[in-house]
Amino acid sequence: MNGKARCRMHGGARGSGAPRGERNGAYRTGLYVAEAVATRRMARETLANARAFLSDLS
Repeated sequence: MNGKARCRMHGGARGSGAPRGERNGAYRTGLYVAEAVATRRMARETLANARAFLSDLS
């Protein structure tokens, strides 16, 4: 609304709302994106295969 600090329909003031960045609870770090999950899964499988191979040698 022109000349007003708050919207008469929604009640929101300019600048109100959730904080930006890491202070916001919905902040995404990329830890659980599909690519990162797949990379960690491949690393675990590779490590498991290496351990199995080394145990077969001894």
